[in-house]
Order: sequence, then structure tokens, then C-alpha cells
Amino acid sequence: MQKVAVIGAGTMGNGIAHVFAQNGYTVNLIDVSAAALEKAIQTIGKNLDRQVAKGTVTEEQKAQTLANITTVTTIPDGVKEAALVVEAATENVALKLKIFQDLDQHAHPDAILATNTSSISITKIAAATKRPAKVIGMHFMNPVPVMKLVEIINGYATDKSVTREITALSEKLGKVPCVVNDYPGFIANRILMPMINEAIYSLFEGVAGVAEIDTVMKLGMAHPMGPLQLADFIGLDVCLSILNVLHDGFGNPKYAPCPLLVNMVTAGYLGVKSGEGFYKYTPGSKDLVVSPRF
Repeated sequence: MQKVAVIGAGTMGNGIAHVFAQNGYTVNLIDVSAAALEKAIQTIGKNLDRQVAKGTVTEEQKAQTLANITTVTTIPDGVKEAALVVEAATENVALKLKIFQDLDQHAHPDAILATNTSSISITKIAAATKRPAKVIGMHFMNPVPVMKLVEIINGYATDKSVTREITALSEKLGKVPCVVNDYPGFIANRILMPMINEAIYSLFEGVAGVAEIDTVMKLGMAHPMGPLQLADFIGLDVCLSILNVLHDGFGNPKYAPCPLLVNMVTAGYLGVKSGEGFYKYTPGSKDLVVSPRF
């Protein structure tokens, strides 16, 4: 498994491509947007520069990592020789189902098809293909080059040999794999998103302010980042999407997203990606400033 294809050149996709390429795999990074691919390569280069500055990689290793990545704008050209395809497109059910239908048609019959989805059913995605036994969840954490965890999710029909192979591969990438089963939110987001939602409810109900809520969780629970700042980092639209998956999947009102979160997403206040969420973000500044709306 030396040839890997990664679909999606966004934050997760370029991070996944970075990690595979740095570990000696040849990677086709696929996106319909040539501009997105160019930006992704620039991002990977900057992240490698940080690693060089820290002494964790050499200039030669940086050059080889970048040389291991080829950018491609179509799925048929990008996946035909890959032993593994990792989909990291937008967290949208219809889009992912369409991608996996295309992958099933164009990828090698023996190729493993993995998805980086953070909440969408692996079983549902696998059902869009004629090879459900070879479909698996491979949920990396952001930022991918830094975070050790890979949440490996078995669909209902995922073959055990595929699970073993992806587990071993994750370890070769220097990651810590955790195998879980396919239920809404898996483990990471089934636990994380209700906590974030409760933090938003605490703000919504006037229990405490943004900084106070995050400080309690950082200093009281030893979290490196408060839940509201983390929500901004993840993207409030992504948080809302995952909560809706949990709410729809379990039918339990405890997963209902806070109205404040719904309003913020509707208004376009998505966190870091939009420049403002619970905090206000200024390019070039590392200061954490609470949004004046709160």
C-alpha cells in the first residue's frame, strides 16, 4: 500500500496528504478546484517549515514529502492506481454518497475506500458501493500532522481484515488507532459535541460568559482549549451538522442543538474560518478576544 489517494484539499485533506507523504507514501491529492490544490500545497509547505524550525524534520525530508504529493483535479485520474483512497470532502451526506459511487466505479477493485467523516454513518456510505466490505471510517483529528488519534470506524459490513490493515497502517503513520463501531457520532463526537452544546447552552442561558466557561474547563478539567474556543476552531457549522446527525440518529432531545448555535450559523458567524464566532479573530494576531456580541 504505497500509493494513496486523498479526496478534498481542505484543512483535513491537506493534513492527511501531508502525513502520508511524510511517511514515504506517494499521494494523489484530488480536488475539483485547482486553486484549492495550490493553497493546500502552500499550507503543507508552511507546516513542514514549522517542523523544520522545530528540528523534527530536515530540509531534505521536507523536499521529499512535497515531492511525494501530486495534485489531480478528477477522481478517475487520481484513484485508478491507489491501494487506499481516503475521502476528506465537506461533511455533506449527498456529496459523500456521490463520491463513493464514483470511487466504486473508478478505483481498483481491491482498493480500500476510507472516509474521514466525523459523524456520518459508514454503513450508509458503504451501501452506495458494491464493495461495502472494503469501506471503513478513518477519522483523523485536526491538526492532522500533530494529533495522534485516528478513530477507525467499522461499518456493518466492513471486513475484519480491512480493519486490521487500516489499524496497522495508522500505526505506521505514527498514530494511535482506536477501533469503534458505527453509531451516530462514533465515540469522539458523541461525547465531545454534547459537551460543546452544553457550554453554548450555559452561555445562552446567562449562566456565565464566554471567557468564564472556557476558563472553568481549562483550569478545572485540564482541557488544553475551552469548549467554546474549540467549537470556533472546529467550525460552528460543523458542530451544528454533527449535532443534527446525533439528534436525528438517536431521536433523543438531549442532542438538540442550542438555538444560539443555530442562529450563529445562520448568520454566518462560524468561528475561525469566518473571522468571528464566540471569539473574534484578527489575521496575524494570537490574542484571544471575546466577540463583542457577548
